[in-house]
Amino acid sequence: MALPELSERERRVLEAVIQSYVETAEPAGSRTISKRFGLGVSPATIRNTMSDLEEKGYLYHPHTSAGRIPTDIAYRLYVDSLMRARALPRAEAERISEHLSLGGASAIEAILRKAAQSLSIVTQELGVALGPSLDNAVLQRLDLIRVSNERLLLVLTLEGGAVRTIFVEVDSQIAESAVAEVMLVLNERLGGLSLRTIRSSLGERLRDSGASGGVSELLNVFVQEGETLFDLPVTGAEEEVVLGQASVLAQQPEFSSGEGMRRLLALTETRAHLGQLLRGRSTSPGISITIGNEHGDPRLESFTIVTAEYRVGALNGVIGVIGPTRMPYDKVIALVRHTSLLVSDILH
Repeated sequence: MALPELSERERRVLEAVIQSYVETAEPAGSRTISKRFGLGVSPATIRNTMSDLEEKGYLYHPHTSAGRIPTDIAYRLYVDSLMRARALPRAEAERISEHLSLGGASAIEAILRKAAQSLSIVTQELGVALGPSLDNAVLQRLDLIRVSNERLLLVLTLEGGAVRTIFVEVDSQIAESAVAEVMLVLNERLGGLSLRTIRSSLGERLRDSGASGGVSELLNVFVQEGETLFDLPVTGAEEEVVLGQASVLAQQPEFSSGEGMRRLLALTETRAHLGQLLRGRSTSPGISITIGNEHGDPRLESFTIVTAEYRVGALNGVIGVIGPTRMPYDKVIALVRHTSLLVSDILH
């Protein structure tokens, strides 16, 4: 959707209103803007310009206040063309680096948890991270181990050293020799392929194996259940989305009311939904920003999500923050970008 064109004066007034509201959480009036930002025009001119901006959809007028508040499209214009890039102060960069290095954590999940916590503290927003999708992970080898008459343990070893285990239900009549033969066939035909490729072509790759009896039966289990068996989150379903400290976000004015707090709690309790949302951003290089109604989801219309991709070899995930649409975008963007680069370096 094309945004309404603005004159230079309108752009300057809009930027001033946004800066004032971000800093104070109070609707901005023309006198406040005139005093604080020295735009070189009278309060009356500023008031008229703010009225024009309201007509164009960039500001709105709360019933209980004489001032005005930026809309979602105002924040979008600000992020895309008004905001000045911010150099990250050394103290903030060092603060995140020190926090990430504490305790010498090496597991991906532990590092992401520290990174999300660090972003929460430094930005005063809700830090969030998503473990890397294993879709592009390459299968190095797989093992099949019988753990009971009707259950096998499938052990997937991926390039880079990651290991995942999945239980496979089987018929109790399948012989140990058939299990061993199936393991050989699977390694021969699937080794060196990405999990995404395996899922999309498993039936085709196993169709002409020429197997019979128990071998054919077990191979058919893999054909039928391949979508599930080779669709691996980096961790358990509940842990896939890592959240920082929601308490810092709860201190912001937007969440001081009962309704605001309910929105925040509802957001943090729907991790599966957040996981889907964040996973869609994991293939976008650089910074991704979605604001309010841009999410297309009523649960997120009060929030902005700022994320950046990080990489672990051929794999990638996202890290960032969730906060109210009234956020210091320049500071948050600089911190998210810096943290994503740090995480990539640590996991390299």
